[in-house]
Amino acid sequence: MPLPLRPLTPGRQRAAFSCGMRLFNSREFWHAHESWELIWLAAPEPDKTFLQGIIQIAAAFYHHQKKNYEGMRSLMRRGLAKIEVFAADYHGLHLEELRCAVRDWLAKDEIGEALPRRYPKIRRCRGTRP
Repeated sequence: MPLPLRPLTPGRQRAAFSCGMRLFNSREFWHAHESWELIWLAAPEPDKTFLQGIIQIAAAFYHHQKKNYEGMRSLMRRGLAKIEVFAADYHGLHLEELRCAVRDWLAKDEIGEALPRRYPKIRRCRGTRP
């Protein structure tokens, strides 16, 4: 019989989210995805949709690293569609920066232009805490 999962306290949720951001910004997209998935599993809406969107975007960049461009495109589109509905500063993040970066990647890919050389980062708005 599997052991029950420990409930995620608000503090553990914040820590897991911050850890996921650090991993994402360090281009460790698979591990960022894993960190955020812990929170996503128990999250209520609308956070569940938001988390799923950034998880899919992280997975898309992981696919890019592995040269699976079809997987990258599919996950980028799906993730972007999920986070498009949120405010530009949702949860104290510069969410619009991430959305613009993903839109840019998709647009360049669609016309066959070279993709950006750098991966986007997720930044907090000034004065917000993890």
